Amino acid sequence: MSPANSQQQTPLLDALRDRTNHPHAPFYAPGHKRGQGISQPLIDLFGAAVFRSDLPELPELDNLFNPEGAIAEAQDLAAAAFGSQSTRFLANGSTCGIIAAILATCGPGDKIILPRNIHSSAISGLILSGAIPIFVNPEYNPDWDIANSITPETTASALEQHPDAKAVMIVYPTYHGVCGDLRAIAQITHQYNIPLLVDEAHGAHFNFHPNLPETALSAGADLTVQSIHKTLGAMTQASMLHVKGDRIDIQKLNRALQLVQSTSPSYILLASLDAARQQIALHGKELMAQTLQLAEKARSRISLIPGLSVLEPLNTPGFAALDRTRLTVKVSDLGITGFAADEILHSQLGVTAELPMPQHLTFIISLGNTESDIDNLVKAFTLLEARKKEEGSSATDSVTDVTDVKDRRKKEEGKGKREDFSHPPLLHSPTPPLPQSPTLPLSPSPPLLSPREAFFFPAETVPADKAVDRLCAELICPYPPGIPVLMPGEIITPAAVDYLQQILATGGKITGCSDPGLQTLKVVRQ
Repeated sequence: MSPANSQQQTPLLDALRDRTNHPHAPFYAPGHKRGQGISQPLIDLFGAAVFRSDLPELPELDNLFNPEGAIAEAQDLAAAAFGSQSTRFLANGSTCGIIAAILATCGPGDKIILPRNIHSSAISGLILSGAIPIFVNPEYNPDWDIANSITPETTASALEQHPDAKAVMIVYPTYHGVCGDLRAIAQITHQYNIPLLVDEAHGAHFNFHPNLPETALSAGADLTVQSIHKTLGAMTQASMLHVKGDRIDIQKLNRALQLVQSTSPSYILLASLDAARQQIALHGKELMAQTLQLAEKARSRISLIPGLSVLEPLNTPGFAALDRTRLTVKVSDLGITGFAADEILHSQLGVTAELPMPQHLTFIISLGNTESDIDNLVKAFTLLEARKKEEGSSATDSVTDVTDVKDRRKKEEGKGKREDFSHPPLLHSPTPPLPQSPTLPLSPSPPLLSPREAFFFPAETVPADKAVDRLCAELICPYPPGIPVLMPGEIITPAAVDYLQQILATGGKITGCSDPGLQTLKVVRQ
C-alpha cells in the first residue's frame, strides 16, 4: 500500500472501536466498567457511548510505553504525516514532552541554552533534571508589547560563551505566531554537535500548507513537541513528540517519557491523535486553505476598524515569519486594556479570545472555525469601537475597568439577564494604565542557584517590596501564556514585581504564587 493510501488507516482508533463494541464481562479498571457505573449527570452531558471507550491497556490496544501493535502503527503513520523519523504520542500534553526532551539531553549541572520567554513546562524540566539554564533574551517589540524569537546572533554568542552546553531549546512559533530564523539557529547549534529542541506547541499545522511557516523539523530541529489539540483536531491534552536525525538518544527519551506520562493513559485521547493525523494527512491542504481564508477575512475587516491594529509580519530581529492563522489585535489605542476588552467580548458579546494581554488580544483561527465565527468576531470589535467612540465624546474619556465588568456580570447573572449583543454598555471608570513588560536581565553566567536547587532550598515568605534583590523560590507566571516572569533561583527585580502587580490590577491572572494577591512572595532563605 502506498504511503498516501496508508494515511487513510486509523489503527488505534479501529482497535478502540473493536474493543468498545466487543461484549464481555469487565473485571479491570476503570471502576465504572465501560460506563455501567458512571454517574447520570456525566451521561447527561456526554452521552453513554464515550464511556464504553474509556478502556485500559488491553492486549488489543497495545501499551504506550512498549508499543508493538496499534499504537506503534499509529505513531509510524504520524511520523510519515508530520515528517519525522520517529513520533511519540503524548497523553499528558506538550508539557510532558518538553520536560522529557530536557531530561533526555541534560543531566544535573549540564547547561542548556533557551529563551527567557520559554514556557513554564521548560522550567519544570530544569527543576527535574537539575540542568543549568543559560537564558537568551528574545527580541522585544515595544510597540506591540510582544516578545519575538531569539536570533541566530544571540544564539551564537551564547554558544561561544558556553561551548559546553548540551542542547539549545527555542520557542517556534511564539504564542502570537511569530517565527524566528530557525534554520540559521539550527545550523549554528549543530556546529557544536548538540541537538536543537523546539517547543512547537502552536505549530502542529505548519506541514500542511505552503503558505504557512516551514516546520521545525524541515528547518533542522532534532526534536520538536507539538500540541495537536491546539491547532488541529485532537482532544485537549493530546500532543506529539517528533524526532529527526541521530542527535537524540531514543532509549533515553523513552525512559524520560515514562517518568512524566501516566501509566494509565487515556485511550480516548490517544485515539484522537490517530484520528486527527488521518484528517490532516488526507485533507490538510484543503482545511488549511479554508483556515487561512477565514483568517485573512478577519484581518482585513478588523484592520479597517478605527483604533484597532492587526499584527502583520515585521522586518525586525527575531521576526522571520508569521503564522497568519494567529490573529493579534491591539486595542490599547482605544484606551482600553486587553484584559478589559476580553471581559467585554467574553461576557457581553459572545466572543472569547485565546490570550488577553495588557495591550492586545490574540485569537487562534483553526480548522474548527466558521464564517459565522469570523462575522461575530468582527461585529464584536465594531461594537466595542463604536461604544468607545461614544464615550470619547463625553467629558470623561473612560472605558470599562475589568473589575466593574465582573461585578456587573455577577449582578446581571443573579437577575437571569444577559447583555444585549447589539448594544453593549461600557461602564464608566478611570482607564487603568497600560503596563509595559519588564526587561528581564540576562546574566552571562549561570545563576547563583539552579532552578532545582532553589526549588528544594528552604524558603521563607516576605512582603513583596522586601523580596526585591532576593532569590525567588516560586514559579510565577501570567496564565495564559504561561511564560514565567519569576522562577526559582532568579533574582527578583522591581520591574518584575511591578509588572505582576499591574497584570493583577488590570484583570490578568497569575499562577504559581502562594499569595494570590501578590502581597507576599516566597524567597530562598538566606
